[in-house]
Amino acid sequence: MGLFDRIKRAFTGEDPIVKEELKDKESQIVFDTYDKGMEKTRKNFSEKMSELFNSFREIDEEFYEDLEETLIGADVGFDMTIALTDAIREAIESKGVYNPQDVKQVIIEKMVEIYEKGEHNSPAITTNLEGPTVILFVGVNGVGKTTSVGKIGYQLKNQGHKVLMAAADTFRAGAVEQLSVWGERLDIPVVTGIDQGDPASVVFDAVAKAKAEAYDYLLVDTAGRLQTKHNLMEELAKIKRIIERENPKGVQEVLLVLDATTGQNALIQAKQFNEATEITGLVLTKLDGTAKGGVVLSIRYELDIPVKFIGLGERAEDLQPFDSEQYFYNMIKDVLNK
Repeated sequence: MGLFDRIKRAFTGEDPIVKEELKDKESQIVFDTYDKGMEKTRKNFSEKMSELFNSFREIDEEFYEDLEETLIGADVGFDMTIALTDAIREAIESKGVYNPQDVKQVIIEKMVEIYEKGEHNSPAITTNLEGPTVILFVGVNGVGKTTSVGKIGYQLKNQGHKVLMAAADTFRAGAVEQLSVWGERLDIPVVTGIDQGDPASVVFDAVAKAKAEAYDYLLVDTAGRLQTKHNLMEELAKIKRIIERENPKGVQEVLLVLDATTGQNALIQAKQFNEATEITGLVLTKLDGTAKGGVVLSIRYELDIPVKFIGLGERAEDLQPFDSEQYFYNMIKDVLNK
């Protein structure tokens, strides 16, 4: 069953996306976290769609122009807005849809189709069966990168894994100390170096420790800013080379951490990092503090990089593995309920 079909079933109470059907406590926590964390995004999208359909008279060029303005206002992004509008136009014309509620369903259906691209995208982290699973965290300063390392370390440890963290962001004042505090709080060891020291040497020591002491995961916090973009990307490349030389199977994940509150600026950052290093997944932080959650769609459409984690609150457990069903359900439920 496709994602859109599951979402439709949720509105009739036939699917466990809806809270009343959830049987276990963990699923209820996930539901509540998404429901609360996506409140601003849901409200923004619902208000934009309400404005569109409050003035709805007929399906004409003016409607499609208003639809484009609505989607851009919901931070879906320009390129995806054009592709989405074209797909909606084709579906409406081929199906002969004119009723506002049916038009809403076509809009949501095409949003889901374009996001999925016919593929099933799992948020699961790729693991290494021949040594420690190494995850690099990259991104500009201020997006919540170091905090994300700590939160994901917390979750992995709670799952029973042996976790090691490396403070390779040696150039930012306070970064090493910040990760060390997380380590002390979570009882997770942190490999550190000297301030303004060589990040690659920290990573070398961390990989050696992870291998020698049979750690399951090594989480590496990297620099967010050097003097130039070129220097930053060269440092990341150097770190990856060391890991690939010292660790069987090299790096399993390169996670780009983005601040959802920056909207389309997050997409620009994703493009820049993706040009310089192979990004395998995204960590989208601070979604609970913004109405710009539509940026998930534009990043997926333009860069085809899956979201692995999504930040829906301040607590460590609020950094949730990305669930496309919960995301879409919580983004659109107010629209289809009206």
